[in-house]
Amino acid sequence: MAEHAEVAAYPVGLRLAGRRVVVLGAGQVAQRRLPALIAAGADVLLVSPSATPSVEAMAEAGEVRWERRRYRDGDLDGAWYALISTDDPAANDAASAEAEARRVWAVRSDDAAAASAWTPATGRGAGVTVAVLTGQDPRRSAAVRDAIVEGLRDGSLTAPHFRDRAKGVALVGGGPGDPDLITVRGRRLLAEADVVIADRLGPRDLLEELPPHVEVIDAAKIPYGRFMAQEAINSALIEHAKAGKAVVRLKGGDPFVFGRGMEEVQALAEHGIPCTVVPGISSSISVPGAAGIPVTHRGVAHEFTVVSGHVAPDDPRSLVDWEAIARLRGTLVLLMSVENIGAIAAALMRHGRAAGTPVAVVQEGTTAAQRRVDATLATAGERVKAEGIRPPAVIVIGDVVTSGPEPTGE
Repeated sequence: MAEHAEVAAYPVGLRLAGRRVVVLGAGQVAQRRLPALIAAGADVLLVSPSATPSVEAMAEAGEVRWERRRYRDGDLDGAWYALISTDDPAANDAASAEAEARRVWAVRSDDAAAASAWTPATGRGAGVTVAVLTGQDPRRSAAVRDAIVEGLRDGSLTAPHFRDRAKGVALVGGGPGDPDLITVRGRRLLAEADVVIADRLGPRDLLEELPPHVEVIDAAKIPYGRFMAQEAINSALIEHAKAGKAVVRLKGGDPFVFGRGMEEVQALAEHGIPCTVVPGISSSISVPGAAGIPVTHRGVAHEFTVVSGHVAPDDPRSLVDWEAIARLRGTLVLLMSVENIGAIAAALMRHGRAAGTPVAVVQEGTTAAQRRVDATLATAGERVKAEGIRPPAVIVIGDVVTSGPEPTGE
């Protein structure tokens, strides 16, 4: 095959579901290639005397059949495709010769020129599979693939749909505030939306990137009339979805962590409107992390508890067992608690939590305006007032607050 190395390859997509694929060698090359073969539904036979831990885990999970031995003539009998990646050049040459004789398309990791097929750099974005071949320059192939996939994912490279898109609502968790922390799927759905109904705490910078035709609705400014705020939002989602538009409900953090996401899912279900839930990075974990605070740490905290503090401990509407919370030894993360931190701290101390327990308050975490204020349980209420802390802010209580490097600045 060496004399054909400069001839352009003919690109094709192989449908390998249920078809025999033989992989020779179980090192790093196989570790990278096997997941795609498994995802394609191939009937994979792996031949190798040893394997990397990841490949071994695939075999133990039953995703591939593994014969722990070296290649021998006849292994490619009945195969539709072969990946030759052993560390024995002689075995690779013999397997290539067998593949040629049996007319099995084969890829070689050690000598692309001697192979009958090349593996493109592949990726997926916006429901599109991208495969790039640049002859024998795999790094360039990967760079071109990455540029295309990233463009499809973030919406900067638009590819119009020529068939009907799935209508309905996507409930997207936008993460803690930094626009780079939204999930890839969430960003793609935003780029495909006709209508976006956004919370105040969602990643607002992403809204500026939307095409002009996209209708952006600030959920905080929906005219409520006789409706409660959530009912009005539900009504807007239903109205636009029934009009046949692709609707994204963009929320801060994760939709199901104090985000009332299930209420919206239930309202849509009552009207027969399909809803896709896209989880987001919760501020309960990401904001402390951005401020250098791990919510768990070996030898310090084996658990963390996330509590909404929007209702004070002495309020009859409170559903929190503050006495039980105070007895826990791990980390306590408070969301929506700026206004009630003094009362919460008092309740925790009253039920036995030490007054000197470290406290950190992180305002507008992950954004350019992030600031951190440190205190103790006894001083937290006064410190929050004195420093002018305002929502959104995440409050962390526990010894993990002092487990990292000394905080700099505020």
